[in-house]
Amino acid sequence: MHLLRIQVPDFRILRGVDITFESEFVPTVFPLGSQNGGGKSTLLQLIFVLLRCSSESNKKVFLNNMLYGFKINKDSNQKVLAIIDIQHNNKTIQLEFSCNRDSYLKDILNSNDKGETNDDEYLSFSASTKLESVKYKIAQIEKEIRTLEKIITRLRTFKGIQNINDRRDQIVKLMEDLNKELYFKFVSMGDVSIQSIERIQEDLQATLDVFNLNLNKFSEERKGLERILQKVIKYFQSKNLIYICNYSANANEVEEEVLLCHINNIDMTEVEGFLKELSQKVFLAAPNSQVFLFLSQESRKLLFRDQNSGNDYYSQLEDAKSEITGFFTYDFLAIDLLIESFKAARDRDFKEAIETGNYGNSYQTLIRDLNMILNNKKINVDTNLSGVTFKLDKNGENIELYPEDLSHGELKRLSIYMWIRYYNIENAIVLMDEIEIAFHPDWQYQVIADLKQWSPTNQYILATHSYELCQAVTPAHVKELEPKLLKQEP
Repeated sequence: MHLLRIQVPDFRILRGVDITFESEFVPTVFPLGSQNGGGKSTLLQLIFVLLRCSSESNKKVFLNNMLYGFKINKDSNQKVLAIIDIQHNNKTIQLEFSCNRDSYLKDILNSNDKGETNDDEYLSFSASTKLESVKYKIAQIEKEIRTLEKIITRLRTFKGIQNINDRRDQIVKLMEDLNKELYFKFVSMGDVSIQSIERIQEDLQATLDVFNLNLNKFSEERKGLERILQKVIKYFQSKNLIYICNYSANANEVEEEVLLCHINNIDMTEVEGFLKELSQKVFLAAPNSQVFLFLSQESRKLLFRDQNSGNDYYSQLEDAKSEITGFFTYDFLAIDLLIESFKAARDRDFKEAIETGNYGNSYQTLIRDLNMILNNKKINVDTNLSGVTFKLDKNGENIELYPEDLSHGELKRLSIYMWIRYYNIENAIVLMDEIEIAFHPDWQYQVIADLKQWSPTNQYILATHSYELCQAVTPAHVKELEPKLLKQEP
């Protein structure tokens, strides 16, 4: 996968963005520069969320958050969000993401119906989502109906039990199994007489009648949606469109805007597989001090609140990282990735021993690579793989180091390496924001060589303020947003 071009006409601070990332350039590492406030972070986050989250329904909440405030002009029904060109299997696939008014589909289909008016209330881009919601409601109602019918039938038989204690035991057992609310109602009444059972039956029958009315209503709605959905699907296929999600540009609960994607140069039967593959090949790394626009507005407001409350911005950030596996922040030291990498290397060696009779060298290779990154320092793993220690090789003597003995830059460099290594990031689009923070100028220059060595098949786009980093590639590699980086004085 290779990101060839990104166009963003008008999103938040971004205006008229049109950047090309040439696939033939070597290395495939592109610094993205601008002064503060140029929108570098916004651009990387927009690319990441659109490509990573569009194909998975449980990730679309992040799209909703990102699009908060993205309003369609009053005199229009559509607004282009971004156009992204992806090189895949030697061809260029273009994804045009646009936002539309959900009701706009009615106007489009009416214009295609030879002037006939279609006032169907269900006609909207989000018909498929509404249909899934209605189907879920129907399933829940049908479940409730089955439960009530079973209780009513069983209560009828209980009236023939003469012994009151036996009758109570049977009723209690039935209610415990099927309906806790009724169980407590019977217990509070303490009355299992025939008259009491009949009153309960009447109440249940009234509830059952309401459920049946609701079932009929939702069943009719489902039929209407299924009829409309055939039109929507036919329209989408004719226009190479896919529906992604509904969102609200304002604080309204009603999601009146819809995100669509128009796809060029790929057969529609291949689109779903392509988008899923693409989503697994896009990664974002950024400092955890960054404000992430794909978190909810409420989460972002927590930055101005007490961070020791238990419900703070950074706990929300950790939740997001657990939900989006391609999202990484430059923490002090990614000790969890480090330990998991050692465990994975150990398991590979053991598996090789079972298969061949000889232990593999994955564990030793990992140790060697980490020690090379640390130069004259060495890493040691606890025997139970619960932690690590560092030692300094000084004149043949190993001196144990404490956290304060390692620089922030050393730990960050180690974390980035472990992230790429642990997730086996290859042939991917890797977006990295402010990678140079805490790096010595020499290391900023070295970043390009490190990334090429650690995983050379990736494309790296590095949002940066670093002249040293930019000087490690040709001027043509460096892409800029306004206001551009000031030229360094000679």
